[in-house]
Amino acid sequence: MLDITSNVWDDGQPSARPTEADASDDQVLLDAYSNAVIGVTERVGPAVVRVETGPLVRTARERGGLGSGIVISPDGLVLTNSHVVGTAKEIRLRDIEGVVTEARVLGVDPDTDLALLRASGARDLRYASLGNSKSLRRGQLVVAIGNPLGFESTVTAGVVSALGRSIRSVSGRTIEDVIQTDAALNPGNSGGPLVSSQSEVIGINTAIINGAQGICFAVASNTAQFVLAEIIRHGYVRRAYIGVAGQTAPVPRRQAVNAGVENKMGALLAQIEPDGPAALAGLLPGDVVIKLDGIEINGVDDLIRVLDRDRIGRTLAMDVLRLGRLRAIDIHPVERKPAARAALVP
Repeated sequence: MLDITSNVWDDGQPSARPTEADASDDQVLLDAYSNAVIGVTERVGPAVVRVETGPLVRTARERGGLGSGIVISPDGLVLTNSHVVGTAKEIRLRDIEGVVTEARVLGVDPDTDLALLRASGARDLRYASLGNSKSLRRGQLVVAIGNPLGFESTVTAGVVSALGRSIRSVSGRTIEDVIQTDAALNPGNSGGPLVSSQSEVIGINTAIINGAQGICFAVASNTAQFVLAEIIRHGYVRRAYIGVAGQTAPVPRRQAVNAGVENKMGALLAQIEPDGPAALAGLLPGDVVIKLDGIEINGVDDLIRVLDRDRIGRTLAMDVLRLGRLRAIDIHPVERKPAARAALVP
């Protein structure tokens, strides 16, 4: 705040020159911001590891990957991105002190771009706690820690720019409830933590939009908690499956009126897997799904989102438009087969 009453020009008009008190107030604010970032870095930084993939000694044809990870338990559980580990059979973790530890994959979930590793033979590691991403607010201070472009233990700070974003994963499925931040991220930051001022990991940094300036994303910690629990229990994330391929398509207004539905968009089925749940239920290519289990379907993303683990093995009511007529079909989703990566887990 500027004190314009204590400074007067020669013509008697008040000035806007800052006083020593103003400068002191600004310094206090800057110190508070700096101390918050420093505190987070000192507490969480030692739990951030560099994730290296591929053989330690490479030939001209062999290439390795580089990313970041966060230790979430003292016995060596590490969260990172699934695209960081890929299908690598050799994975190493390098901590802030330069100690290298071999690691193995416990499970991957390409649908959320998350992977869970375990450091081999490691105990009593420095670790960080996963926080509640639902408590985040736009404008809240966040700190990203990782190894961008191979520069280890790099810290950037910013704010939560937006909440509840959706981005497309490498599997084609949408990742929901994504955190958008302006904390600078670069290749190598992937898999590193996004941390709150309370030193809680509230996201796993996952993507940058090419060509955008300072728009970065992190998978929410609550999503990570779910994936973590599923991998520990099953080795993969359980989801429902009906055996279709489709696309989002508009519902002609005349058909919607005649069928008595309000959908402007639906999920158009392009392919039906033989002997899959959809085929057994009588679904045909060209059918447009507009409702499943009482939930309105306005596109393929809605259909994928509804097919979660809670609907495995249940008989669900599905409404489809076939040649403009509304049909009610009962379908019985099964558990989707785990990702191919799971077969590599010992």
